[in-house]
Amino acid sequence: MTQSPEVKALDGTIEHLNNGEKQHDAPAKSPALPTRPKPNGQSVPEQSRPPPGHALTGKQEHYLKRELLSQQVDFEITELASPTALQRFGAPFRSHYGEVAPVDSDLPILRFIFVHHVRNFPFLDQAREKEFWQDKLQVFLELFAQKHISSSEDRLEESKRQKLAIKAKKLVELMMVSGIPTASGYEERIRFSELEVVDRGAQDQGLLVNTPEGNAINGWDINVAGVRITSVKRTVRYHQHAEFIIRVRKTGTPDHFIGRRYGEFARLHKRLRTELPGKVLAPLPRKNKSSTTSTFLGGAGDDDASSISSVSTQNTGFAHDDGGSLRNLVGMGHRRNASSQADRSSPRASGEYRREHVTLYREDQRVSLRAFLRTCLQNSQIARSKALEEFLTSNPVKLNEEELEDLDRRKAMDEKRIEEQKRFYEIARQRAKELDVYMERFRRDIVESNGLTRLFKEIREKERIADLTTEYQKFAEWLRIEVAATIYHLFLAEDNSPELFAQAKRIHSMIPYGALKQVIRFANPAMVMRGVLDLFLAQPLGARSLAQRVLGMALNDGIRGFQKSIDSLTTKIDDTVFCEKLKRFVNADEEIKNLIRNEAVVDGVDLIVAILKSEHISPEPTPEEVGKAFNAYVAWNNAVDNVSLSQPLLRSKSSLLTMLPPKVDDEMKAGAQLFAYLKQLLKMYTRQRDKAMMLSVIEEPVTLQLFRDLFTIFYEPLVRVYKSANVYDSVTDFAAFADDMFRVLDLAQRQDVSADPNQTVQSFIDLCARHQDNFYKFVHEVHVHDNGLFGQLMGWLEGILEFLRHGPKGGKLDMNALFQGAVDINQIDKAAAIAEIDNLIKWQEERKKWHQDKTRQKMAAENSSSSAPGSATFRSSDFGINETDLADMNDEIDGDDSDSERRDDSEEDTDPIAIERKRRAKKQDHLRRSAGEPVKPEVRQLKGLREGFLSMLRMVLAD
Repeated sequence: MTQSPEVKALDGTIEHLNNGEKQHDAPAKSPALPTRPKPNGQSVPEQSRPPPGHALTGKQEHYLKRELLSQQVDFEITELASPTALQRFGAPFRSHYGEVAPVDSDLPILRFIFVHHVRNFPFLDQAREKEFWQDKLQVFLELFAQKHISSSEDRLEESKRQKLAIKAKKLVELMMVSGIPTASGYEERIRFSELEVVDRGAQDQGLLVNTPEGNAINGWDINVAGVRITSVKRTVRYHQHAEFIIRVRKTGTPDHFIGRRYGEFARLHKRLRTELPGKVLAPLPRKNKSSTTSTFLGGAGDDDASSISSVSTQNTGFAHDDGGSLRNLVGMGHRRNASSQADRSSPRASGEYRREHVTLYREDQRVSLRAFLRTCLQNSQIARSKALEEFLTSNPVKLNEEELEDLDRRKAMDEKRIEEQKRFYEIARQRAKELDVYMERFRRDIVESNGLTRLFKEIREKERIADLTTEYQKFAEWLRIEVAATIYHLFLAEDNSPELFAQAKRIHSMIPYGALKQVIRFANPAMVMRGVLDLFLAQPLGARSLAQRVLGMALNDGIRGFQKSIDSLTTKIDDTVFCEKLKRFVNADEEIKNLIRNEAVVDGVDLIVAILKSEHISPEPTPEEVGKAFNAYVAWNNAVDNVSLSQPLLRSKSSLLTMLPPKVDDEMKAGAQLFAYLKQLLKMYTRQRDKAMMLSVIEEPVTLQLFRDLFTIFYEPLVRVYKSANVYDSVTDFAAFADDMFRVLDLAQRQDVSADPNQTVQSFIDLCARHQDNFYKFVHEVHVHDNGLFGQLMGWLEGILEFLRHGPKGGKLDMNALFQGAVDINQIDKAAAIAEIDNLIKWQEERKKWHQDKTRQKMAAENSSSSAPGSATFRSSDFGINETDLADMNDEIDGDDSDSERRDDSEEDTDPIAIERKRRAKKQDHLRRSAGEPVKPEVRQLKGLREGFLSMLRMVLAD
């Protein structure tokens, strides 16, 4: 079979046109990469033979490199918590063992990133080695590490530091895997072209978010389908009120309709706040009594292709919005061209038409309340709440013929709204497509060496957009389309657009732009900020600064609050030995803590039990006390496992334990109560110690010195730019843009533009065109007066891109030599090591397939937002990041950031049993979501390569 054609990409890689596989370019004098025949037209087996002279195939090379890099990154990120980590880091940090050479650093990856991408950051490159890096930053970080702030294991919750460490690990691993090439040039990755199909399908799903039917969210499919007028008698007279008709469809139950007034939506919002304290809820839309009068042809058989929709807004007798609406996008009806259609004699007659003049009462309110309900349902916890379930299920209603007709009209308007959104985006995409040739040139210009530097050099030298080169002018035109589509989407296309538009317009009308401009012009806010900082950080005669006093007072209040809880719990526990052992554990050295934690894991018991029976912490427990602690643990587990109870054990008699004899029942409840108090006491002691440690850090002089230096390093350059660039002029320019934008939006809402969507698209593009020169002037002025800051920033970014595209200057990783060398000295068993690498490849394949299926399911269940026209102009591969590696990282992080994993601590119940039940339920939910996910195979032989790999990695990253 003939070799497929090859193209050399901009990042120095070879790309085969038939499959898109990518590997780093071989040395210049090497022969062309060999291609092996594919028998019977089938693809080459995954475990194919390596090329001549190599011990590993391209895939084996890549995934061996990835596994060893992953282990090293994990070690280095974890090691940062050690107080001695920076001493083993290398320059510019000091060490008790003298200067640490790059080839001797225990943290070569982090050292390389720090030296090349942190230390030379434009603001930090002026920091002095001894005064800043050693005497302040290193002292502060070592001081913080010595405080041993509690970990997630101690607090039974995922700490923010742990989440940050996980994401940092994945980003560093992605950078190293994509940036450091292998020496052979045969490196390959697993690819699934089907993933691209999923991404393309997501774009069309986004327009379905506001569809009246088929939009199930967390088991609920709801639509605020119509509005009816109800009469309620008060004292003497009847008063009319609007009641919103909601069609409710839940899995496993028949459809039903409910009627809810606006006040009931407000009460639902209040009940959700009570039931879920601390939960961030969607804001309730403001009350809006505007109505719409529409003239259009309705009924079955209406052909959109043969009719032209338009807008007619008239007085209706109700309070209304003079602004009208844009092609029903914010709730107006349609008037269809009736020249070729006859009236309908019956509103239900199929195939017959009549011209209808209808008042659509509270239409804006209807779509905004639908957006509110669907936003609430997006959160699984709110969707399962009792308040929302009662709101959507209680008191169903039956609709009459007139109300059903109203539902049909509003459904037709929703469908037309979706259709017109599609037409708008299609026209915008078509206009963006016309710029594809220029955008491809612009993309190549940017991704080539020093492309960003050349772009900002052009902006610095040219005073107007019209003076830019053709490619950059076309890029500005493309940006106009992007911004126009964004404004349309935010303020016209969504169900909550009327609410957002009214809110933005109201805020804009309240801002005194003229006064703000003069304040910024004559009272430099940057200098004011520096004066305030000096006030807070000043230490007269060596006394504590104001910042230390304020923060110390807040922390001391927290410490006293914890002490009150501790005193209450110790009284309830009434066991001095237990309370004292928990307190001494919290204040013990980390070595003793880790020893006890390991004992708990080995024995399979709770940490509390391991602490109470431990001999490493005095006082030593008696056998009776150990038995008491273990019995309390058994009772605790019994209580927690009864998750079917509607109330916690300690608050309810309806327990499975009530079937036990009364004496046993009481003993079990007392034991569970005791263990619950012990869990709370350990948590209070831990948090109190954390507050005390943070207070001691704040009291250290180096903390204030470091904060002042960081302010000087980062803020003073911005102050210089602010003073010389006349930033205050931009306030007037922004005010003019906002005025113009709201005028265009008002006009678009009033005018009949649905017959010509090109007119709508052009109106928004023209809006951006009228103000683009002001925005460009702002960027140009800041760049001209930046004292070289922008140029330094671009050079810094180019340095990162250079590493990702071409790798480090120290060379490449020779995975074949590493592997063969370990085999030759009997450090590893070749067959077993190859089998482990092949198992890793198989695991990655199965894992990719599993994530692909999960992605499809997620996109089917959640209507993902559509991408903006032309948003796929740049690809990650343009900047040296392999798209497959990026997808792998997103898959791994996506599993850690799911909704069930990000619950606020403020939502926790005060009952320890309820807290433990939630924790276990969250763990079970994670197991359920990850059900079927392939398990990573165990790696033993490859650990023997780590020492040799570390030495090779140090040499590669030593520059």
